[in-house]
Amino acid sequence: MSNAIFPTFPGLKWGGTKTPVWKTINHESVSGMELRTSLMSYPRYRISLSYEVLQAGSVGDFQALIGFFNSRRGSWDDFLWLDPADHAAVVAGFGTGDGATKVFTLSRAFGGFREPVQDFVSPPALFVDGVLQVVPGDYTISAGRVTFVTAPGASAALTWTGQFYKRVRFVRDETEFEEFLADLWAAKKIELITVKA
Repeated sequence: MSNAIFPTFPGLKWGGTKTPVWKTINHESVSGMELRTSLMSYPRYRISLSYEVLQAGSVGDFQALIGFFNSRRGSWDDFLWLDPADHAAVVAGFGTGDGATKVFTLSRAFGGFREPVQDFVSPPALFVDGVLQVVPGDYTISAGRVTFVTAPGASAALTWTGQFYKRVRFVRDETEFEEFLADLWAAKKIELITVKA
């Protein structure tokens, strides 16, 4: 597991794709009745990026992207990616105190569905009933799990604000680059998939 950050390049094409991926076991009896079992509590996402222009030579976007891909050994190593469309939470609820529970998982709502968040651009700001908490006096955080020194009181609203990465890996062990002019390259399909830790 790597904490390398996927570099940003100016040639990213508008209109990438993001596909939620679930795993479900479906069993159909001879009568046509179905039994379905969901194997995941939240989805993985398959992401497709396209770079129309990567400059080679002194700018080195082309070399930087190939170098990053090769440093990850294709799909072997995971890394952090800042999703341009989904990387921030503002006063996102992640739980309610009960006076006894000290450990909570940071999460945020996305379209009404709650998903965990574990990798941050910088330490998030945590609030208990609107009061800013401080590290390490009030809590510690590791891999998206918050441990409070003192359990938040009954009915206390727990919220956080911050920016986060998605942990991803390349889908395949190969990717294709095309030179369309001298020192100008394109990578029509860079595929990523989110990784669960």
